[in-house]
Amino acid sequence: MRLKNIFSITLFLLLGFIIQGCSDSDKADATRLTVVRNNAEINQLTFSVGSGSAIIGIQSDGDWTAESSDTTWCKLAVHAGYGYADSLRNSYTKVSVTKNEGEARQTTITVKAGGLTKLITVSQKGTGTDPGDTFMSAFTFVDNMVIGYNLGNTLDSNPYGDWWNPEGKTPVEWETQWGQPETTQEIIDAIAAKGFNVIRVPVTWGPHMDANDNVDPAWMNRVEQVVKMVLQAKCYCILNVQHDSGDAANSWLRADLSKYPEISTRFKKLWQQIASHFKNYDDHLAFEAFNEILSASGEWGDPADASCYEAVNKLEQDFVDVVRATGGNNEFRNLLVNPYSSGSTDARLAGMQLPQDKHSNHLMCSIHSYDPYWFCNDSNDETAQQYYITVFNDDCKKEIDAIFARVHKRFSEDFGVPYFYGEFGAIGTHPAMNERIAYAKYMVSKFKAYNTTGLWWMGLIDRRSLNWYESEIVDALMNGIK
Repeated sequence: MRLKNIFSITLFLLLGFIIQGCSDSDKADATRLTVVRNNAEINQLTFSVGSGSAIIGIQSDGDWTAESSDTTWCKLAVHAGYGYADSLRNSYTKVSVTKNEGEARQTTITVKAGGLTKLITVSQKGTGTDPGDTFMSAFTFVDNMVIGYNLGNTLDSNPYGDWWNPEGKTPVEWETQWGQPETTQEIIDAIAAKGFNVIRVPVTWGPHMDANDNVDPAWMNRVEQVVKMVLQAKCYCILNVQHDSGDAANSWLRADLSKYPEISTRFKKLWQQIASHFKNYDDHLAFEAFNEILSASGEWGDPADASCYEAVNKLEQDFVDVVRATGGNNEFRNLLVNPYSSGSTDARLAGMQLPQDKHSNHLMCSIHSYDPYWFCNDSNDETAQQYYITVFNDDCKKEIDAIFARVHKRFSEDFGVPYFYGEFGAIGTHPAMNERIAYAKYMVSKFKAYNTTGLWWMGLIDRRSLNWYESEIVDALMNGIK
């Protein structure tokens, strides 16, 4: 009996060595190794003076390792990964560089798979190399964001319908027509003091443009006053084009390829004026191409006509080109682009393409998420109310998990750019406060897990009295993001 056991143990150990030897042999037999960024093969990465990051993909049929030659300023998030038989399947790692306080510098990343080696030269410009190199990268912009707030229903007011006569109204009368008070420095300071360090300023421009698409100077100046308030409060500011897109009757900015030439002309002229007016503002100000752009028929779901995605991509390329052409700090300003409707379905993410930019590391992406929809939103439609979700349960978490996974895959892994959630929130009040708090806590836990953040859609504070009437949600956001 003992001899039989010894023989069995010996055989088991021998098989273990054989299996281990085969495994090692498989790993050493890599036949291909390619390093890519945005699905294009690379052998170098170049960074500006500021801290920055880039996602690179490793395509190999053997397991791989990667090391930086100088980890004092250039580091890798992942140092090893699996190989895949599928030649289009990547493993990923993130290359991060610190801010360079001195001369230009260079190091090498060595990627190995079996007997194959790829060398990636990493270069970073030095102080004084180029005036624009001190502008913070999009990665730094997002990394510095803690949690954000949308100054909604203010400069984005849009008089569709016949309930309000806009003729002869002043900028402040426009600003307050949707029920919010005139924005003051005290309001912005109160938001900042609570811990929100990025404020998105949604602006609707169309009603303030003349027949030749010139923006009313009084309106432009009022927008600038509010932007200055945000910057004065030491917050980051995101300035955009809001309800010019959307499903309102007077929304002119549409994902309509058949009318692209005329829409593009107007869109480019608008952004030329905005960008020129703000071109000397520093890197705490970012521009967002547009809000939730829809098809000609205003489809909130995936559009039936796939050419809508092409229209979005062309308009966002227009946006990047026009802003860059205005010069000044816009040469390196961080620019924000979104998918169709700012949505996050597989189709909308797949339909989006990243614009080409003359400078790397200054584009970022966002989506909007009020999910699960019938948890986060109220409705006046009694029929729709039957779909209400009142408890934030595991099914809600699974839906949110899926969104985060596919958004990260598209923006971070495929595009190699930073991203955040430009709008989110449980803004409906039919769930009890404790359920909405559970939602807020879960969202910020996901933000931390994915190294990103989001901007809550308004509410929370009475801007007239400066009373935080939903302080429990604010506390959940601030405590969770730490």
